[in-house]
Amino acid sequence: MQIQNNTLIAECSAYDFKEMLERKKVKSWLKSVSAFANTDGGSLFYGVNDNGVIVGLENPQSDADFISETIKARLDPVPEIQLIPIEHEGHSLLEVKVKAGTLTPYYYYQDGTRTAYVRVGNESVECNSQQLLSLVLKGTHMTWDSLPTQADASKHSFIILANTFREQTHQEWNDKYLESFGLVTPEGKLTNAGLLFVDNCTVFQSRIFCTRWTGLYKDDAISSVEHRANLVLLLKYGMDFIKNYTMSGWVKMPNYRLNLPDYSDRAIFEGLVNHLIHRDYTVMGGEVHIDIYDDRVELVSPGAMLDGTQIQDRDIYKVPSMRRNPVIADVFTQLDYMEKRGSGLRKMRELTEKLPNFLKGKEPQYQTEATSFYTTFYNLNWSENGRIAVEEVADRVNGSVEKYPVKDNNASEKYPVNEEGSEKKFGVNAKKFGVNSKSSVEKFGVNAKKFGDAQKRVSKTAQRIIDLVISDPSITADNMANKIGVTKRAIEKNIKSLRDMGILVHEGSDKAGYWRIIVKP
Repeated sequence: MQIQNNTLIAECSAYDFKEMLERKKVKSWLKSVSAFANTDGGSLFYGVNDNGVIVGLENPQSDADFISETIKARLDPVPEIQLIPIEHEGHSLLEVKVKAGTLTPYYYYQDGTRTAYVRVGNESVECNSQQLLSLVLKGTHMTWDSLPTQADASKHSFIILANTFREQTHQEWNDKYLESFGLVTPEGKLTNAGLLFVDNCTVFQSRIFCTRWTGLYKDDAISSVEHRANLVLLLKYGMDFIKNYTMSGWVKMPNYRLNLPDYSDRAIFEGLVNHLIHRDYTVMGGEVHIDIYDDRVELVSPGAMLDGTQIQDRDIYKVPSMRRNPVIADVFTQLDYMEKRGSGLRKMRELTEKLPNFLKGKEPQYQTEATSFYTTFYNLNWSENGRIAVEEVADRVNGSVEKYPVKDNNASEKYPVNEEGSEKKFGVNAKKFGVNSKSSVEKFGVNAKKFGDAQKRVSKTAQRIIDLVISDPSITADNMANKIGVTKRAIEKNIKSLRDMGILVHEGSDKAGYWRIIVKP
């Protein structure tokens, strides 16, 4: 807490200012106490108006006694609070500091009714049924995905999970993993997480809705499909749909081919994993939505931030890892689909920034509403005037960044668009979307002599390495070898060659760093 110019600046992320203590309308402030205890804690400051200006209290000791007694009488269970008196230039203030509770839900009690509140942004709102269930689970130190069901594990198979584990980790599967992963109880019953990973998953809310829209808004749909399956298949189906309805151009450099994709494949993969893991599965009518527009890809899932804050108001580099579904998250970690350290939001941005055609302002954006989480990826080959001709993207990549700046919404500068009509080259209708990589190259490649005289071309393996690095800058040498089908020694030899040629560089540590393609003018 800081005081500047007789104005209080609260350092905590959750706070309420109260000019005076409402003794006849105790619900007006008790619901904030309930909400703070049920979420991430917070403080009420008495003697401060809505603008943060200090006005003081006439009798802070009497107010403190009333607050303490009322909380004991009207909240169940009684949350842990601190009453902190503050003196400033002759004014007396009172801070009621509420600690995040471990015995949730904390109810406000009046006239025989019990109501629990949670913090959503800067408001204290009444819990809905899903939020109340989450609080009950939190109070019992359980999560929805860890709860046992009545389904016998012996009547279900995990062949898809086992095969994916072998493919991803190159280790042999052992059925004992089912219990150690938290998918099966010691009594042989499936947990809720187990139900989401069985081959014949029948969990109603385990669904994704995929739509490719015409243009920039939800108007006519080019393609729309719904998938209901286990989480491993949902991830595959979602990524397949996105790859089918997004594009990649390329430019011929002096001695190799440089891909210029609309999006970072790995960043979108991280985003979809994030939504499947952290969504609220207690919402029976909820599912993950994938909406593809001309200029962006949006992922939406039920479930806001666990601590009640809004992600758009947070520094994503300082958001702690809080897992709504730790069992599901652990399984995805074991499959090498995510990292344990919970750095998904940061990683999505970093992966996007490593693309050669990235410009500032095109970073993935995150937003939360009361019950939903949104992730938006922006098309790197799109401007306010439409799709950018691949020649112009190539021109910018080769050293003319200043010529084609990306500005905020209030800026007047825009990308120039080839008068010939970029739609003819890239296509925005149903017939042209969904092309495979070969046809993409045929349609969107640029053989640009102006980018240098012909030199000795890199080997096929080296070109594959360049393509893999563009797709996933965090890829390891081992994964390169597995994807290309050569030895790790061959990968290392080609990486050295690319480094010596000044094409490839690695930044950061071996385990947590990124590859980057060096594009010279």
